[in-house]
Amino acid sequence: MNTAVLTPLLDILDLAGVAIFALTGALVAAKERQTFVTLAFFALITGVGGGTVRDLLIGAPVFWIHDAWVAGVCLAVALFAWFTPTRWWEGRFLSIADGLGLAAYAVLGAAKALEYGIPPVPAALMGVITGCVGGIIRDVIAGRPSILMRPELYVTAAALSASVTVLGEIAGIMREAVWIGATAAGYGLRLAAIRWNLSLPAYTRN
Repeated sequence: MNTAVLTPLLDILDLAGVAIFALTGALVAAKERQTFVTLAFFALITGVGGGTVRDLLIGAPVFWIHDAWVAGVCLAVALFAWFTPTRWWEGRFLSIADGLGLAAYAVLGAAKALEYGIPPVPAALMGVITGCVGGIIRDVIAGRPSILMRPELYVTAAALSASVTVLGEIAGIMREAVWIGATAAGYGLRLAAIRWNLSLPAYTRN
């Protein structure tokens, strides 16, 4: 990450997003009764997938190549998942945890894109890509229906977090306040979507 955006809050959002997505990836492999190596691979690819695509698109150094903590966090999460029974994670836990990672990563992606001089609209899209791509890669490799195909709002929640981040930057509001508010907004929308099955109108024309 560009040193200009290295703040304690963004560091926390970064590692939180990595850890949460890594956990969802490791748990998918665990539920399939895979080896520890596979758990570690799923943790890494899910944790860093969105951020890797973002960095390649905005011309930034790929973040986890230059930060030893990231791969270490993914490995630690895989180890944690390996020693816990899958019944601990039944129900909606994966969706709820994934929603927090989604919002945090969307904020981080948009903020980093802005710092690298990306215009507001593409910067918001970088936030969406950062939040969504890791989960997409996880589902595709696991042969599961993509999380994007679920009826409740998902990409919309990432778009909300990323858009609030960009608008806050344009308005000149204190960054930390914007990042916290943007994360809360996206996560709140995702939780509401899970709880009440909120969705946008589907295409119905023949």
